[in-house]
Amino acid sequence: MAIDLLVDLNEEQRRAVTAPLGANLVLAGPGSGKTRVLTARVAYLVREHGISPRSILAVTFTNKAAREMVERLRRILGSEVAELTMGTFHSVCTRILRREARHVGIPETFVIYDQNDQLEVLRAVLKELNLDPRRYSPLALASAISRAKSEMLGPSDIARSSYWEEIVARAYQRYQELLGQADALDFDDLLIYTLRLFRDHEAVASRYRARYRHILVDEFQDTNLPQYELIRLLAWPDGDLFAVGDEDQSIYRWRGADYRNLVRLRECFPDLRTYLLETNYRSTHTIVEASAAVIARNRGRVPKKLRAVVSGGEPVQVRKAGSPEEEAEFVVGEIRRLVEQEGFQLGDFAVMYRMNAQSRALEEAFVRHGMPYRLVGGTRFYQRREVKDVLAYLRLLLGEGDWLSFERVANVPARGIGEATLQKLRQLSADASLGPLTLLRKVTADPAAREALGSRMLRPLERFLGVWDQILSRLPSLTVAEAIDAVLNDFGYAVHLHQGGPEAEERLQNIAELRAVAAEHFSDRGATALAAFLDEVALVADIDELEDRVEAPVLLTLHMAKGLEFPVVFIVGLQEGILPHSRSLDDPEQLAEERRLFYVGMTRAQRKLYLLYSGRGRAWQEGGYAEPSRFLRDLPVEVVSTTERASPRRRRHGELQAQPLSAQPLAPEASFFPGELVTHPHFGRGTVVEVKPAGRADLELVVAFDEVGIKRLLASLARLQKI
Repeated sequence: MAIDLLVDLNEEQRRAVTAPLGANLVLAGPGSGKTRVLTARVAYLVREHGISPRSILAVTFTNKAAREMVERLRRILGSEVAELTMGTFHSVCTRILRREARHVGIPETFVIYDQNDQLEVLRAVLKELNLDPRRYSPLALASAISRAKSEMLGPSDIARSSYWEEIVARAYQRYQELLGQADALDFDDLLIYTLRLFRDHEAVASRYRARYRHILVDEFQDTNLPQYELIRLLAWPDGDLFAVGDEDQSIYRWRGADYRNLVRLRECFPDLRTYLLETNYRSTHTIVEASAAVIARNRGRVPKKLRAVVSGGEPVQVRKAGSPEEEAEFVVGEIRRLVEQEGFQLGDFAVMYRMNAQSRALEEAFVRHGMPYRLVGGTRFYQRREVKDVLAYLRLLLGEGDWLSFERVANVPARGIGEATLQKLRQLSADASLGPLTLLRKVTADPAAREALGSRMLRPLERFLGVWDQILSRLPSLTVAEAIDAVLNDFGYAVHLHQGGPEAEERLQNIAELRAVAAEHFSDRGATALAAFLDEVALVADIDELEDRVEAPVLLTLHMAKGLEFPVVFIVGLQEGILPHSRSLDDPEQLAEERRLFYVGMTRAQRKLYLLYSGRGRAWQEGGYAEPSRFLRDLPVEVVSTTERASPRRRRHGELQAQPLSAQPLAPEASFFPGELVTHPHFGRGTVVEVKPAGRADLELVVAFDEVGIKRLLASLARLQKI
């Protein structure tokens, strides 16, 4: 059996999969088969060590990765795969909290608030605190609160050395109070409450340690402190831990991820064994060489000598354009050329950028040329208005204290519960700290409250409560799909959608899709099944909604590209101030992460990689001139081709017409000769040793620098000045 499990693995993968039980760390370079190794390790534990799948916990960072592992393991383990606990940190913690909620003072029927829900709560907080949301952005507050939670800081732990920190502390405090009143947890709370459960209740922690004797963690470099602590509490001191990661791909520091958890792991487990996966199966030799040269400049990393299985490959294409619009024109034109002349499919392409705002020029170019595209990070399925409405109704059936959901749908469809009524209810709720269902029952039964509301406000509330109670009474016998039907029919939401004008058909199709998902995957009945469905929906990420094969080019940020691969990748906007981002320039840690971000983008490419920058800055940047990214200067000249995109000419009817691909070479700024003294903005003073042609009109310079030694540079990118 061992031979069957290991036959498709290379030697370094085989060593990792068959590592002795105990603490093991696998440092896996891009495209080195880490998912295959993780999957084979689970199968190896079950088949060769005779370990029960029930005692295995495998944690991934995306639902997509978890699904992929489950499907692979199903082919090996068959029905036994159902006994594995596998999923994201948040989904695993949700399952644990559903069972153990009473230990940490939350109801088993808690609801999960996604980012949009968080922002709605924070808008209410700002209104309560009489703060201007234009000055104190709900998004900025949400990020600050999330960072605090990732550092395991409560509201009282926030330093108040500035007015902003004072605002964050006060907003954080009230935000948590409102979540508590709604029986809601945000994503960070799922981790924090589980950690609190294990720390404060040793008997519970011991029970989970006894069950999960074998723990596997994917993307360990992306864990934050609570996630690291959860793994440590379960695995230490003598558990079997198999962690896979790569500090070179740690790109989520802004949301609390800390690649130094790899260092903490070594300190916590002194006998930790380390294995390297250095064979790249994804990209060509030229792409691997180019990306390796870029990441090699980062310090404090474990060096890896990546080897490409795919030899040769076309040079990495570095292109200069006159503006972001010309970049976009080049991208669309090159995609069309590759499809028409080289047999690529539209779904083979990805266009990546540092910031969402950069998609504007790209989207306009795709639309102008009639080429379809898929924007990751646009309006996700589960964030569409009609889907959010139905989910809000379902959450009311589960969490009776959920004011956010109640206020969303109380008057959708319009039923006479207007803002004045909601304001009155808020006042009554603030006095009694009651959830909406309890409050409605109270006010409809209390003569004084009925009088305070008046018949005009009371009648629609009574009708709403009657429908709500009627569905609640049937809930134990309903499947999730039947609960959706009850919402659509009993609350009148289906009629509301039918009356929605030209968009009605699309919205009805979206609800039909939601119901189909519920019917296919959630056949059980009652509140438990409904909670499982809502958990699944709440924990879906943007990347999980991207199908593996979409027959249109994908537009996405570099942060969203993690875990994906494409035959052809374009990275645009490679200018100082964009990548690396302007706020990273004075912070070595942030600058190192910007380099890792570029590296991640480069290593998504399988066959072709295009790196684009323009000579003119974006609209939001100061000044007109844009300087090429410093990261471009680290590309080895042997694997790079540089040509400039010619300026497009406008036809009289306004369309853009691009020149042929290599119509105008990228010329060096000046000619250089051996023996000349030069200076470089980073390497300092040096002497030109050798000059030779590179490409059609560039120069390769060999320069001996006084401080850093010999460097090989392209004249067009080096920014050398003669002394």
